[in-house]
Amino acid sequence: MTVDLNGQKGALRKQLREALQKLSPAVRAAESIELCDRLEPQLQSARTILFFAPLPEEPDVWPLLEKMLPTKKICALPAFNSTARTYLARQVRNLTSDLSAGKFGIREPSATCGEIRPDQFDLVLVPAVAFDWHGHRLGRGGGFYDRLLAKAHGIKCGVAFDAQMVKAIPAETHDVRMDFIATPSRLVKVAG
Repeated sequence: MTVDLNGQKGALRKQLREALQKLSPAVRAAESIELCDRLEPQLQSARTILFFAPLPEEPDVWPLLEKMLPTKKICALPAFNSTARTYLARQVRNLTSDLSAGKFGIREPSATCGEIRPDQFDLVLVPAVAFDWHGHRLGRGGGFYDRLLAKAHGIKCGVAFDAQMVKAIPAETHDVRMDFIATPSRLVKVAG
């Protein structure tokens, strides 16, 4: 990555984090409910789904995971692999006994939960600092999630508040593009 591109991404991260801090808890909660309502019909056709455990500044998709667990769907969450310095996916069956705080303080499945290969997912819900409508994603900067996404074969759906959408994100050829972007106000299929 060139220094210029790295700098552009860093400046955009800073700008978006400041914008997200301005969203009140009430707005976050209301928009999270709208987003879950928009996403739920999309989950019906997927058999194996990779969710994410939302951070406080991310849309709360946790109610969707809670709703899908009792169904026959296979639900998973990312778990950080310290040795490989990447995320892997582990199946979750019980939100009380299967989870603990991971390396970054994010809820993760324990090592006793079965691993699911990334190529087995029908749908991957993807968090980010920002997305653009071309399917580009701006992550947190470590590249950990990107390595998981590069191996995932299912539909990749970026999940964000409307405030996280930008006109363009600086991207490199190896960056994984989303197939869909879901916000509280719309669900858009990204043009190929």
